[in-house]
Amino acid sequence: MHRMWMIFDPRRVLVANAAFLFVLALFIHFVLLSSATYNWIDGPNAAASAAVSHSSAMPASRQ
Repeated sequence: MHRMWMIFDPRRVLVANAAFLFVLALFIHFVLLSSATYNWIDGPNAAASAAVSHSSAMPASRQ
């Protein structure tokens, strides 16, 4: 194992690994936020409340 660390600089490997994992975590979180089911900011009923918000409280004759 020590021969592998003689080829690769351990500091560069650890920094590259941390950067890759950070970018991967951001990507996964943005994918989940873009889905309707797993969006924890808007909540699970955001799609249903968006459909209800288009209905008007005013009668059709007053619009």
